[in-house]
Amino acid sequence: MTISPILMDFLLLDGFSNMVLASGLEPLRAANSLSGQKLYEWRLLSVEGSTATSSSGIEIRCKNLNSVSRLPENLFTIAGVGAREHATRTTSAALRRLDHHGCDLGAIDMGAWLLASAGVLDGYRATVHWEELGDFAETFPNVKVVSDRFVSDGPRISAGGATAGLEMMISRIYSDYGSALAFDVTNMFVYDAEMKYREGRGAINLSVSNRSPQMLKAIDAMRAHIEEPLSVDQIAILASCSQRTLTRIFLREINVSPGRYYASIRLSAARRLVEETRLSCSQIAAKTGFSSSASLARAYSAHYGTTIRKHRAGRLN
Repeated sequence: MTISPILMDFLLLDGFSNMVLASGLEPLRAANSLSGQKLYEWRLLSVEGSTATSSSGIEIRCKNLNSVSRLPENLFTIAGVGAREHATRTTSAALRRLDHHGCDLGAIDMGAWLLASAGVLDGYRATVHWEELGDFAETFPNVKVVSDRFVSDGPRISAGGATAGLEMMISRIYSDYGSALAFDVTNMFVYDAEMKYREGRGAINLSVSNRSPQMLKAIDAMRAHIEEPLSVDQIAILASCSQRTLTRIFLREINVSPGRYYASIRLSAARRLVEETRLSCSQIAAKTGFSSSASLARAYSAHYGTTIRKHRAGRLN
């Protein structure tokens, strides 16, 4: 029996992650290969121009969304670094036009920011890269923001990053062609949950599933409380252990203390705001739980080896 392939389009915005693109595209390729049939076909699109440049500087040739002869039926917006800058009138108009034509709209990584800016996520559940969840919810109050790895809500689907995007696409394959093919595709990419990378005589366990549940609970609490930080003792309570036990677990598993790891999460959030917004230092300090712009500036310089002003100036040059 001849199967008509499902067309899947990927809208790439400059600054997208190569890994995120691969997480969306490679499961479709694997489904075709494993089935011996052309179950899916895909296009790489851009809003303007003929190329999109990834966060690592790799240029990808794309077709112009506004000039394709066949309108997208399933489109996944992929954005990363600089996503806010791409929320232009042109991009929003293109996404609203696709919505008007009944296109199912998806997003991976920061792609949901573009959909939300266009107003096509209003009233829908959606997620975005975990580092941006708080700001996303604050900026788009009409979107039902959730922290799920990926979420499907009618004609909208979104995933928070590369591995979540992989899971989302495998879920789509399951919906389209059943559990057997989805299982086979999964095994192409995740063949051993206990896999370890070995270097010399030591072993580094990269599997999140093998991490201490108390540490994972603690990290979830840290990520959920960036603007109003908790004490390490409060985090330990949420992780169902003592502060001493939590410290021992962090040092054993990732070789840093809970407090230091928490600070790195907040400073990472500050760095994104420095790079992608025009907020003042005092505003960034308030959003990332620092008592003042001076305390943020000291911590930022110590952590990144540069000042906020120099970092921002370097991004603009």
